[in-house]
Amino acid sequence: MDERQLWDIYLGSFRYRVLLVAHKLKLFPLLAEKALTLSQVCEKLQINNRPAEALLAVLVSSDLLTVRDGLYSLSSLAENYLLESSPTYFGWLLDMLIGTDHIYSFDSLYNAVITNSSQLYGEQELFKTHEHEIALAQRFTYAMHSHSIAPAMAWPEHLELSKYKLMLDIGGGSGAHAIGATLKWPNLQAVILERPRVCAIAQDFVRRYELQDRIKIQEIDMWSEQPFPAADLHFYADIFHDWSSEKCTFLVHKSFDSLEPGGRIIIHEMLYNDQKSNFSAAAYSLIMLLSCDGGRQYSGHELSAMLKAAGFVDIEIKSTFGYWSVVTGCKREN
Repeated sequence: MDERQLWDIYLGSFRYRVLLVAHKLKLFPLLAEKALTLSQVCEKLQINNRPAEALLAVLVSSDLLTVRDGLYSLSSLAENYLLESSPTYFGWLLDMLIGTDHIYSFDSLYNAVITNSSQLYGEQELFKTHEHEIALAQRFTYAMHSHSIAPAMAWPEHLELSKYKLMLDIGGGSGAHAIGATLKWPNLQAVILERPRVCAIAQDFVRRYELQDRIKIQEIDMWSEQPFPAADLHFYADIFHDWSSEKCTFLVHKSFDSLEPGGRIIIHEMLYNDQKSNFSAAAYSLIMLLSCDGGRQYSGHELSAMLKAAGFVDIEIKSTFGYWSVVTGCKREN
């Protein structure tokens, strides 16, 4: 056995760094205009041949660019996700990652492992910080929209929702998932439940999709003991992984108590497998360690057990898009 696997782990980190650098240099919109040679890329970006050659080679090997007859152009992956004109634009997440790059250092990860605490805003909790810092709340919400909009358009294709009337998108951020669900299912109305700072941002996204007549915005504290508004469908996307199992259990029971008879809960997450050996969920769980005190990824089995304990039946786990899955359960009819 040789050591290539260790080299792959080490060298693989440069794919991420190069993606951020290329995004900041605005290389992708440049190549969307027309294919360019290496020397033309250097001239347009005002960088030297040596770094440009290395950057372009990494991007080609990562399937973000193609090269033919010395001309570099965008791959379909880059066209779909790295151009702001695309409805599934991923770039706002990259903007946030550039702005928070310090938390992904060795020192930050080491400190998070040793102290079991978030490194994002020092001792300040992520969402409480956003309540006071509107610029940070906006950057975060746009970033979450970037990573949510493609799976948000996909998961409604995997569930039968024709009998439901009102979906609560709890902690819905930009409303990406409410947008995806209402576009697929014309019977659905939706309400995005969010903190005050985020509601105005969500309203802007709803207007972009011209869904103001079907999606409303409501300020809420989801940790209040007050029941959720009346609805027959509750949806949580990337919410449970922000919190401890105790807090997730609180939300599951609150949803069960608040849902109308026959109602349904849907939890959208990047799930661990039962052995907790899949890299995508493990790495995402480290991001939660760095970002949220108590946050972690869960397996489908763990979330299903929470739903069963609260009284939900007909529990299912479905893979929906990329690394994403949904865990869903129903409240019995009276």
